[in-house]
Amino acid sequence: MEDDGRHRVLVVEDDGLLRTTLERGLRRAGYVVDSVSTGGAAVNTARTSPPDAVVLDIGLPDADGRDVCQALRAQGSTAGVVFLTARHHTDDVLSGFAVGGDDYIRKPFEFAELLARVAGVIRRRPFTAATPASEKSLQVDPANHSIRYGEKTVSLTPTEFRFLSCLIARRPEVVRRNELIAAGWPGAAHVGDNTLDQYVTRARRKLAQVDFPQTLENVRGVGYRLQ
Repeated sequence: MEDDGRHRVLVVEDDGLLRTTLERGLRRAGYVVDSVSTGGAAVNTARTSPPDAVVLDIGLPDADGRDVCQALRAQGSTAGVVFLTARHHTDDVLSGFAVGGDDYIRKPFEFAELLARVAGVIRRRPFTAATPASEKSLQVDPANHSIRYGEKTVSLTPTEFRFLSCLIARRPEVVRRNELIAAGWPGAAHVGDNTLDQYVTRARRKLAQVDFPQTLENVRGVGYRLQ
């Protein structure tokens, strides 16, 4: 990984022409740039070459960009995330913030505006030294909707993935129930307490299947915490 004091930007975009344009423009602006076309590649690249900012398309061929954002947060990334989206519904935008995004820009866009937003999220994000994932860390895969701990992997439904990724990303903080609902059910009008409790039970079962030693704790009247 280059270490010359320049900020690193990860571009995640499946449109080859747009990806190349973004890569060239960001390099001309002085950034070190990695570019990939899939969510799985984004998570792997961020693990080995931690970025300061991520320009992340929501509509990727293998994963929803919001799931990719959650996976990045779950593995400890503090990079500023700017979503690229062709969608114009307010719920799509708000759901991006709910899973850890910092900003968004709608396609088509002016490159100068993208540069300003990338600089903004880098400026606002706290610096945290990157810690490479160990073989026994709890890892999430947005492409396959799965979690892995050691040698064991278990598949998740999309909602289970979003729910667990939020808890892993915030570990060991207490995550409030309304925050878990916003992350697990983006754009949902109403999710009842019974539904949330069912997913807590399912999450505990999936963690047990990979022999994860910590517990998912109920903090009464507040929310849940993954120890």
